[in-house]
Amino acid sequence: MTRPCIICVAITGSVPTKADNPAVPISVAEQIESTQEAFEAGASIAHLHVRDDDGKPCSDPERFARLKEGLEKHCPGMIVQFSTGGRSGAGTERGGMLPLGPDMASLTVGSNNFPTRVYENPPDLVDWLAGEMRRHEIKPEIEAFDLSHIVQAAKMAQEGRLQAPLYVQFVMGVKNAMPADERIFDFYIETLQRFAPDAEWCAAGIGAAQLMVNEWCITRGGHTRTGLEDNIRLDRNTLAPSNAALVRRTVELCQRHDRPVASWQEARAMLGLRAVA
Repeated sequence: MTRPCIICVAITGSVPTKADNPAVPISVAEQIESTQEAFEAGASIAHLHVRDDDGKPCSDPERFARLKEGLEKHCPGMIVQFSTGGRSGAGTERGGMLPLGPDMASLTVGSNNFPTRVYENPPDLVDWLAGEMRRHEIKPEIEAFDLSHIVQAAKMAQEGRLQAPLYVQFVMGVKNAMPADERIFDFYIETLQRFAPDAEWCAAGIGAAQLMVNEWCITRGGHTRTGLEDNIRLDRNTLAPSNAALVRRTVELCQRHDRPVASWQEARAMLGLRAVA
């Protein structure tokens, strides 16, 4: 298969701590360094969260601004994707960094269960976030934690609330949400192709499911995500030494299955993003 595979690296997230794995980058400086290593290893999208001085998740626009500036300097051309996830803030606070104009931002279009709480994405907030992304010319990455999220995203695109073509990420393996099940994965692809045939897609496997989901994506012609946000280990007994190590593992999978790894230029073209020098 000659179609290039876009590798996204989710470097930090809202949950992992240095107590879980010392390689998790918390400060902005650490995040820039870790992302640069992952970029050089083959990642073309950086999925980004920020933390406060105590290491807790936040949506501080100033921290996002410093992170974006550092990545544009040290990872020229890499696609910058901000998270608007619910662990980092409440209500419109979750989109307070969108005026900074990243290339992309995550968007979950419905609610679902997480391990210990409900991940709330009420329709009015979803519409507001989608509107902010349109206003600032940011491409959403639809994070689908449930089959209904795929159908809802397609409906929003048909109604003009999301700009087509869609980019949809299947998130699999979160406790109390959709499991990492191969038959469900294939049905996700079939459903997306039926409701939004021009969409691009990728997937993220959480924890031990990461490598398995990476391979499902690569062998089916999709794109894929790795990184310490989703999984802090190389195997049951070995902590991942860096985000770059997880990216290199994904690159090796691509090579094993004869999938070229997308350069940042190819990734931007496939996703319809603005070209950069």
